Amino acid sequence: MAIKVGIAGKRGICFLQGLRGIEDVQVEAFCDIDEDVLTAEASKHGISHTYRVFEDMLASDIDAVIIATPMQLHVQQVLAALDAGKHVLSEVPAGTTMDEMYWLVEAVEHSGKVYMMAENYFYIPENQLIMNMVRGGVFGDVYFGEGEYLHNIKSIVHKNVGGVNLWRNYWQLGLRGMFYPTHSAGPVMKWFEGDRVKSLCCMGAGHHTQPSFRQEDTTITLCQMESGKMVKLRLDCLSERPHNMSYYSLQGTKGCYEAPRGLGDDHKIWLTGMDKDTDSASWRPLKDFWDEYMPERYKHATEEQRSAGHWGGDFFIVEDFINAVKGKAAPTVDVYEACEWSSIAMLSALSLMNGSKVVDMPDFRKQKRYVDQNVKI
Repeated sequence: MAIKVGIAGKRGICFLQGLRGIEDVQVEAFCDIDEDVLTAEASKHGISHTYRVFEDMLASDIDAVIIATPMQLHVQQVLAALDAGKHVLSEVPAGTTMDEMYWLVEAVEHSGKVYMMAENYFYIPENQLIMNMVRGGVFGDVYFGEGEYLHNIKSIVHKNVGGVNLWRNYWQLGLRGMFYPTHSAGPVMKWFEGDRVKSLCCMGAGHHTQPSFRQEDTTITLCQMESGKMVKLRLDCLSERPHNMSYYSLQGTKGCYEAPRGLGDDHKIWLTGMDKDTDSASWRPLKDFWDEYMPERYKHATEEQRSAGHWGGDFFIVEDFINAVKGKAAPTVDVYEACEWSSIAMLSALSLMNGSKVVDMPDFRKQKRYVDQNVKI
């Protein structure tokens, strides 16, 4: 039988092409509170059942739901979907408060349904390539990684110039710390497979570009891994500069990787033995390693799959979700990873507002008693 999927939120339309490219999947329903958006998107994409009320869509016979609504709605809608017996693919971040993280873990564990967080930057082809190289030992023992999300969003926090504040005005630029961590942290955390964030601290650069926003122009969050290794994350959604939403680097005992910075730069790598010493070392193109380490499904992707969005990631992410629903594989980003990566937002704010003190990250796999669900600073 076909798996029937409903999509909540216009942002979720980006997954439509990927879903329709998978056998035994039917997109049955679309939900959006804006009736004009609802009508236009459903007509454009041939979706037969439309809903303005999320719970009404859950009452239909869909098997799974993709939640792509504003971030402050994710957890309440995930909980409703799980209660209704639906599998869930949720956009990032998983939630916006620490209590929500615990609700989410408990609900998923008791539901028996698939929950997966849709962190699509992990699916960028180069990030998949680096993951396979890490697993193959190419970089040796990796001990430092970094991710950056530099995206000026000042122009999309109001409905129009001088107009009504939109949700981003409060739930993004109205927050302190690294409010949007998963695009930066997700790919790097996958490279540190089997490790977890043990603690973190956050510092901000202050308010310069537009002091009316609570968010600082740039924040840097340092994550200490349980292994003692380190991950550095930078967020900047205010500064006047070109976007660079997918910069990453990785350092290991046998070499390193860096993503492009712009102006003709390319993904690049250097490994021990490429030159006689580091004084004379020069970068090599990452693409030289494509044939050996790129996952097979990326190498043989169809043009339709590549065009699904986010460098092809919007196809492979729904493919993995559907495989999890079918019981063929575990969710690529499970509820424990989703809560850990998303909690960087809340804990970084707590650190920043307490003089950049180090804050402990809960282990969501272990902390089951209420007495253990405390944040230590």
